[in-house]
Amino acid sequence: MLKDTETLDYKTIFDLMPGMCLILDTSFNIIAQNSEHARATLSTSVDVVGRPLFEVFPDNPDHAGATGVASVRDSLVKVLKTRKVDAMPIVRYDVQAEDGAFEARYWAITNTPILGEDGYVRWIVNHAQDVTAFARLRL
Repeated sequence: MLKDTETLDYKTIFDLMPGMCLILDTSFNIIAQNSEHARATLSTSVDVVGRPLFEVFPDNPDHAGATGVASVRDSLVKVLKTRKVDAMPIVRYDVQAEDGAFEARYWAITNTPILGEDGYVRWIVNHAQDVTAFARLRL
């Protein structure tokens, strides 16, 4: 329990959250990423902060049927319109490995709006859990 003189360090809490987390603005630019996201995507905040989400994390160009970007974008647009959390169905969204090649990954993604005082979305927290092992058992 916090004492009256203590304050929460929200930046540290965000950084230590389990799962991969990004904070996005309403144009889907990356405002922050937590340490697990940085580790999993082999990136740093310097690499990603201030850049458009789908420029930094594009679809796999070698996968003709890739729908990861479209699925995530649809969810983010839904969050902007409804101002409500959107828990996506499991989605395939390939990631680049250290050698630059893409590898198939499956994600459970939740997009959560953070509303301003006016009731409109100011930011979106994008939280992703890698469920690749589970998804492969089902395939």
